[in-house]
Amino acid sequence: MSAFPFEITATEGKARTGVLKTARGDIRTPAFMPVGTAATVKALTVDQVASTGADIILGNTYHLMLRPGAERVARLGGLHNFMRWDKPILTDSGGFQVMSLSKIAKVTEQSVAFQSHIDGSKHVLTPERSIEIQADLLGSDIVMQLDECVAWPAEENRAREAMLLSARWGQRSKAAFGERDRQALFGIQQGSTFEHLRRESAERLIETGFDGYALGGLAVGEGHEAMCEVLDYAPDLLPADRPRYLMGVGKPIDLVEAVARGVDMFDCVLPTRSGRHGQAWTWEGSVNLKNARFAEDDTPLDETSPCPASSHYSKAYLHHLVKSEEILGQVLLSWHNIAFFQALTAAMRHAIAEGRFEAFRKDFKSRLAV
Repeated sequence: MSAFPFEITATEGKARTGVLKTARGDIRTPAFMPVGTAATVKALTVDQVASTGADIILGNTYHLMLRPGAERVARLGGLHNFMRWDKPILTDSGGFQVMSLSKIAKVTEQSVAFQSHIDGSKHVLTPERSIEIQADLLGSDIVMQLDECVAWPAEENRAREAMLLSARWGQRSKAAFGERDRQALFGIQQGSTFEHLRRESAERLIETGFDGYALGGLAVGEGHEAMCEVLDYAPDLLPADRPRYLMGVGKPIDLVEAVARGVDMFDCVLPTRSGRHGQAWTWEGSVNLKNARFAEDDTPLDETSPCPASSHYSKAYLHHLVKSEEILGQVLLSWHNIAFFQALTAAMRHAIAEGRFEAFRKDFKSRLAV
């Protein structure tokens, strides 16, 4: 029995909407989790993030263990108290960043040893240490198993090695996590773009038993179409009564197509990264505020949005801020983008509940094609 009940309230095709109930509040699904890499969603206060409707944010184990240090966060009352966010937090295991950011990483059966990208200091991360950092020191609500993710394209033998190691690390993560009343543990499906490996991964994860299941190893270079081909079958291999989390995804169209294939949860740095570079996401697609055509455009990004960044400032003003490299431009566009992603997931929840998701999906795609 999971510590966090998951109630699916409506379905349409494979798309579903529901509520994941946690000790720190409900998470409405489909859910988008803003990424708070280093105990901050970049450029935004927690009040601004909460105002967008976000039920949960993501913290990054790798970055926090290096700076300021997991033990220090624990001494300061845990991650929630440290950053003043009182809603649920999911932390990733640190494995992906070890592979992608560290100067040198060596993977063995026991652990991954790596050098910090910050100062070159040496560290060792085991499944047990990852669980200790996330659950005991940071105090996250949803903890991820340590896994090995391989970039695309991956040879089948390499993808299988990583999948099997991830499955064994999943067992060790589960043993280290034990039984907890106020925290949940998610396993991670691997297997790259190979269906039989995804199936075997899911079978091994289900045998171990987790509170939720993530789809890993996507959004690593394979592209939208290849990702959708995997999502045509991969979510169906995971338990239907537990949340399914697609890691590191993605663009608005990625979210819509993944929800259509049975995914419940998402995270991505895209909203804030785009905002810092002058890009806004809207119902008509992305808008580059650096473009000179906005220099005298006195309309807001979205006059119907409750987010002040979306409705209270003109594109001309945002264009000026971006061109002048003013910090406020990064703040407002990041705030708008997080609000848009929350509005998108809310719209999908309502559409599924009302039995019109497929119509919503077609309309959304047609707007982007104009």
